[in-house]
Amino acid sequence: MKRAHKLAPRSRKHDPNWQRIVDAARVHFFSHGFRSVTMDDLAAELGISKKTLYAHFPGKFDLLEAVLTDKFAGVEATLKEVTRAHPHDFPATLRELLAGTQRELDEIKPPFVRDMRQKAPEVFKVVERRRAALLQRYFGKFFGEGQRAGMVRKDVPAKLIIEILLAMVQSIMNPPKMEELGMMPKEGFTGILKIILEGALTAKGRKA
Repeated sequence: MKRAHKLAPRSRKHDPNWQRIVDAARVHFFSHGFRSVTMDDLAAELGISKKTLYAHFPGKFDLLEAVLTDKFAGVEATLKEVTRAHPHDFPATLRELLAGTQRELDEIKPPFVRDMRQKAPEVFKVVERRRAALLQRYFGKFFGEGQRAGMVRKDVPAKLIIEILLAMVQSIMNPPKMEELGMMPKEGFTGILKIILEGALTAKGRKA
């Protein structure tokens, strides 16, 4: 029977060890892949007992899900901050969205993509759903506001633009395709956004 994956709650404020474990694992997982570090290694690095570690995370996949939840929370905080910082300044929002997403994706290195493809395809399905929800929420709003500002073309519905973005991201931004293309998430997502924006922006939007 397959395990039903769901991303864990982000924090355990009553227990500081929870966030310490997630922070340490995040550094190792995203840089070197989650196969390269053992739970025992993490316990030793953090100076906690294996019993304490396993009390928080019974297995490595539980810890992986917590790391991904933590990552998504950071990405959403970045997108929320950017869209609120420049509510009526489309060019500034565009620049910050591109810069913010690049910063967030720069953390993820090739070994992590490889391990996700080989060992955690079911977990990645959850990642895809969370990612699609974030793109719809923040980029959908962004394109809608861009149309009202005359920066995004109005002859194509904003909903269709976001659906095209989602389809491209789902097709390309997955571990097998990333490995096949020899590309990192930051490169892939930046390229997709450039293609979408070149087609979606008006002449006014391109000059901004």
